[in-house]
Amino acid sequence: MQLIKPQKDNKNTELHYLLLLHNNTDLVFRLGKKLLEFFPNIEELFFADVDLAKLGLSAEEISKLRNPDWQMVEQDLCWAEQTNHHIITFNDADYPKLLKEIQTPPLILFVIGDLQLLKSSQIAMVGSRNPTPIGIETAFNFSQELVKADLVITSGLATGIDAASHRGAIEAFGKTIAVMGTGLNRVYPQTHVTLAEKIVDSGGVLLSEFPRAAGSKAWHFPLRNRIISGLSIGTLVVEATMRSGSLITARFAGEQGREVFAVPGSIYNSRAQGCHYLIRQGAKLVEQPMDVLEEFPDLIKKIKAQIMETKCSVKKNKLDCKHKKLLDCIGFEITTVDILVTRINLPASQVVIMLLELELQGLIKTVMGGYIRILNKT
Repeated sequence: MQLIKPQKDNKNTELHYLLLLHNNTDLVFRLGKKLLEFFPNIEELFFADVDLAKLGLSAEEISKLRNPDWQMVEQDLCWAEQTNHHIITFNDADYPKLLKEIQTPPLILFVIGDLQLLKSSQIAMVGSRNPTPIGIETAFNFSQELVKADLVITSGLATGIDAASHRGAIEAFGKTIAVMGTGLNRVYPQTHVTLAEKIVDSGGVLLSEFPRAAGSKAWHFPLRNRIISGLSIGTLVVEATMRSGSLITARFAGEQGREVFAVPGSIYNSRAQGCHYLIRQGAKLVEQPMDVLEEFPDLIKKIKAQIMETKCSVKKNKLDCKHKKLLDCIGFEITTVDILVTRINLPASQVVIMLLELELQGLIKTVMGGYIRILNKT
């Protein structure tokens, strides 16, 4: 059957043609970069007189290019007109700078949430889908502390360590980004639909390079992992077996020139073996959030200033009225931030800062689910 080349339409932009190409999913991930090198003006790919089979395209893939699905493109563009929905291409100003530096950056990103968050400093947190209770607690607590240093937590919305990392950021009124291995019209696993909604509602982002309706396929997740590490200044692995996808993310981070961190565990815990392997390969062993932060001096200037300020306060052995009132609201049982906000009747953002100051003074401690009082010096 003879293939009819589509007619050019001057109204179509680079975005239109990239969306057409992107909906040819297998082709874009197999030969997308090569095609863009061959056709710097992507529009020409759809009208080329060259034999595309010589570039490695199958008859079916060529047919899709010659008979493009413009209806699907219109659906994508309508989707992007919804509030907080965005489609950004590699050449857009909003495309994340760090992600653009990796070897195979996505041609298109579908985003739900605050687009400007992609420009923030991010730490990737990944680990086992079946972690130990201490692994979940570690991820949750690290996430809570790292967002207090104005870092964004980036992970993959998977069960286990990913979910604990997202939730820790949300509980501490921080921001988190979920890079999905499906299209944004689907959430995998389905049990995380509510978590995905909370991420966006708290000012975070859902992100995917896959077409909106794409389901979960095994090969999607290694591709997803390169984006998690590519967006971030460093990757922290909390728990991982030797065959964990988290080690793939860590490998990508190393290849991308980013920092790699690993939390050690028991020699009898199979979920710690992957972390021990990374440490032997040169990843930094971390036991507390400050071990991560100290690798990024610019990020901890603010924290150091707070520490000096609170040390002076400790020497003076006094708290102001607001801090005393907040401390009085915290007992030796776990108290959530939401409860504290209600009790003290102050904005959540202010309460979180005050909690950090009390913690730096050794008066309270962050635990999974909230805060507990550990010492009464007043």
